[in-house]
Amino acid sequence: MMGGPQEPAGTGQIARSRVRLADLPAIGASYRRALLGALPGSGSRRAGRPPAVELCVDGVGVDRARLAAYDRVCGFRLTDRLPATFPHVMGFPLALRLMTAPDFPIPLTGVVHVGNRITVHRPVDAAETLDFSAYATNLRPHERGRQIDMVLIGAVDGEEVWRGVSTYLSREHTSDAGERHDRGERPPAPPASAFWRVGRRVGPAYAQVSGDHNPIHTSRLGARLFGFRRPIAHGMWSKARCLAALEPRLPDAYTVDVAFKLPLPLPGTVAFGATPAGDFALRDVRGRPHLLGTLRERGRGPSPRLL
Repeated sequence: MMGGPQEPAGTGQIARSRVRLADLPAIGASYRRALLGALPGSGSRRAGRPPAVELCVDGVGVDRARLAAYDRVCGFRLTDRLPATFPHVMGFPLALRLMTAPDFPIPLTGVVHVGNRITVHRPVDAAETLDFSAYATNLRPHERGRQIDMVLIGAVDGEEVWRGVSTYLSREHTSDAGERHDRGERPPAPPASAFWRVGRRVGPAYAQVSGDHNPIHTSRLGARLFGFRRPIAHGMWSKARCLAALEPRLPDAYTVDVAFKLPLPLPGTVAFGATPAGDFALRDVRGRPHLLGTLRERGRGPSPRLL
């Protein structure tokens, strides 16, 4: 398994208070809270550790029209089985509510999504309702600032069926070297099996189906404010598009772990490739990685055969 988001030993012993919400929080309200908290004189006081709270919401049903639109935008077949990445967008408002709290240890503005690990314990059908819970863990130094993991869990009738762990990097000046990038020799890239032209509309289209309207993905001006000449594709769209390419070969239970590398400017052309061992990559035409991933079947040996 590639190095990525994971909970440290003993994390399960941390005492967290469970706060059960009646409904999923509104994403727009969470983003407004984050922007207000970033203003000078807002009074926000960042804590030095992850919040000792777990947010929960029960009985979240699947909007089939949204699922169909998501499948089209990401390249999945139209079926009642949820793509592995779809529960992430369903439960994302819960995680975002935690991340935009005034005392959350890192500010949302400028944060970078650097990794995501999803575990599918069994297929989830669109007719099922999911109970979601979310919490933050593993705040740690990094050579470019600090990282934190956001854990999102989906359960059906008390049984965990899906788990996602997203790692976010807050770029900060720090004297603590912390975690370093692997500067060793990179593994050889999987040979390209497909070239995809990713149009400019992917940014707004994914924002519409995911609910995440970050202007860095949808607006040239918004992208320039963060140092990009053009809007960039959402990392979770890139992951979903890779899984869509592997969809006919996916097992019923697996873990898929990705590291987000270089941004993917829109529009752009990318090369996708995968190995029989379960490694896959999305690269630009010069061979530089946008995304590196591994997929491992659960309970049936070290890896599925993808090719």
